[in-house]
Amino acid sequence: MAAVAVGCATVCTKRGQAIAPAEYAETIRVACVGDSITFGASIKDRENDNYPVVLGRSLGGEFEVRNFGVSGATLLKKGDFSYWDRPAFKAATQFNPHVVVIKLGTNDTKPQNWKYAADYAADYEAMIDHFAALPAKPKIWLCSPAPVYQTRWGINEKSVVEGIIPRVRALARRKGLPVIDLYTALSGKPEMFPDKIHPNAAGARVMAEAVEAAILGR
Repeated sequence: MAAVAVGCATVCTKRGQAIAPAEYAETIRVACVGDSITFGASIKDRENDNYPVVLGRSLGGEFEVRNFGVSGATLLKKGDFSYWDRPAFKAATQFNPHVVVIKLGTNDTKPQNWKYAADYAADYEAMIDHFAALPAKPKIWLCSPAPVYQTRWGINEKSVVEGIIPRVRALARRKGLPVIDLYTALSGKPEMFPDKIHPNAAGARVMAEAVEAAILGR
């Protein structure tokens, strides 16, 4: 894979993975799958400043970007609020996207969820396979979680760094998928995390820039 620098982040772009709008005969549908950070929780003007909305504005009229983030959602099927059971998962499926960006794992670090850590990679692979089987045959990007600047609600940095991120990277290598390193992109920026867990509008812009660079192969 080629490494593309995005600020302080590294976006790993698989050759041939980048989206070329000219190759599509219709508006390119982008599904942003995730938790409260994708949803835009704690952003003052959430409707206008969450990262999928910012991404959609930047990508322009050739793309339709939708936010399928769910606050509190886990990737783990046995998690206390599993994304698999949420209406947003069904809606993202019905959207039949050409692009899927998955950013789940932060809530999985809560102790009541991480006790099922052994299931994380298998559940993640099942989600990848679910979206890959859609009629549009979407290109899929995995995201590392954002940094955790303070343990809250059970969400903790140790499980993100030592548990989630290595599993995401190993799964991406095995599946031949690219990883968008949002952890690095948002590291050293505690001022962008008012509650120490959720990025503000400025942080959402950093996320949108990294995701855009990845899907366009910049």
